[in-house]
Amino acid sequence: MHDDDLTTRPHRHFHLPSDSGLNTAEAAARPLPGTGRQATAETEAGLSPLALEIAQSLQTKTISPRVLVGSARLIDLAIIVLIGAATLSTSIVGATVAPWMPISALLVALILAAAIFQAADCYQIPVMRTALPQAGRIVTAWSLVAGVILVAGDYLMLPHLPESWLGLWYGLTLATLLIFRAVLSLFVQHWTRSGRLERRAIIVGGGETAADLIHEIEAQPDNDIRICGIFDDRGNDRSPANVAGYPKLGTVADLVQFGRIARIDMLIVTIPMRAEKRLVEFLQKLWVLPVDIRLSAHTDKMRFRERASSFIGTVPFVDVIDRPVADWDAISKRAFDLIAASLLVVPLAPVMLAVAAAIRLESKGPALFRQKRYGFNNEVIEVLKFRSMYHDLADPAARKAVTKDDPRVTRVGRFIRKASLDELPQLFNVLKGDLSLVGPRPHAVNAHTDERLWEQVVDGYFARHKVRPGVTGWAQINGWRGEVDTPEKIQKRVEYDIYYIENWSIFFDILILLKTPFALFNTENAY
Repeated sequence: MHDDDLTTRPHRHFHLPSDSGLNTAEAAARPLPGTGRQATAETEAGLSPLALEIAQSLQTKTISPRVLVGSARLIDLAIIVLIGAATLSTSIVGATVAPWMPISALLVALILAAAIFQAADCYQIPVMRTALPQAGRIVTAWSLVAGVILVAGDYLMLPHLPESWLGLWYGLTLATLLIFRAVLSLFVQHWTRSGRLERRAIIVGGGETAADLIHEIEAQPDNDIRICGIFDDRGNDRSPANVAGYPKLGTVADLVQFGRIARIDMLIVTIPMRAEKRLVEFLQKLWVLPVDIRLSAHTDKMRFRERASSFIGTVPFVDVIDRPVADWDAISKRAFDLIAASLLVVPLAPVMLAVAAAIRLESKGPALFRQKRYGFNNEVIEVLKFRSMYHDLADPAARKAVTKDDPRVTRVGRFIRKASLDELPQLFNVLKGDLSLVGPRPHAVNAHTDERLWEQVVDGYFARHKVRPGVTGWAQINGWRGEVDTPEKIQKRVEYDIYYIENWSIFFDILILLKTPFALFNTENAY
């Protein structure tokens, strides 16, 4: 619509090469590692060469420990069930066995395995990083599961299953589990060495408070926090340039720019809660970033509700802001996008071919149009559209908004814009991963109202980029689509976008998709 063995863990401090005397312009021109794209001067303006160097070294995505542990658990249980089903089907051929008995055996094994594997700490990442200790835990846990089924079979309503089955199931499952866990340990070791299994954190606020917090975090066993630097608005006379071995990289305003480049997971604010005014000022600047924001409570003599607090080891934090659509939510949303977009592309292919043919027949130029727009975390992406303007009058930079009876728009263009058919190629952006099916609409990088860019019109505008933008969205189905010629219209769009981000669920996405065709009938502002 329109518009354990910790020796393999990487050193936590950042050391730049002695010849890394980059000036800001040189650092900004350097391609970002792992992306092949150039950093923009606008994004990096004001960052020091040291901050740029560190930000560019943090471009690789981290792996969610929660997702890794959950995936390992699911694979373990799938191995147990699939091998159990296969061996049961061969063992009971010709035997008179009630259908419920094999099923009950698998269910009992599944429940026992889930509980015993958890009790044996088979899903602790330090354990998963090892080979022999991990194998020992798996052998012990799976043997205990099989032993319970064998010894307590009568009490578990499993009295008449073939005796040969348990031995076959036990042996094949154990071998498969050991092979899987051996491979898993290699991957976990590699991800640990490359820093992808650590939560990257920035300390907001320096001085002795930050130093004490850093020492406490680093003293925690199996700590997965990697401190990447410190940002503080105070000068070096009140906040040292180096705290506990970590450099101060800039101000809080610089941190927002830093967070647009680096893949950061968490901001830890060390400002005392009694400094309410300063704390609120910091949070107003930082909430636009797609990260978890935690308030350090290690020096505050206060007790918090369990729901509102979290711990790194024994160090307490107040959970201020959680990153939206993270961990399993992000995986489920991406899976939904891939499946739904693939299913939509096939029936819509004839429509897209017809639109492309009509465009080419009416005017010269390509049928597709590419426009740079803001994507997730302010990254600039190229969005596909069907061309609705004359090729020589096209405005890829969106310097001038399309208005009613705009002479630049072709006859076919007017029709496809009103019907939002020009947005159909964005399904391929969804498959590529630049867009989601549902989310805040991506706006052109030069979008403006009253000669002001939209981020200058609405406070907190960039908070709508905390999730991947969408082909359709909550604002669009509520009537806020098309031309944005007043500050109120962009304000309303942002309000609806923020509501969507804060209330996201798969069912919310489905609701928006179902309502989208009906919203297209409202063409009042679609030119």
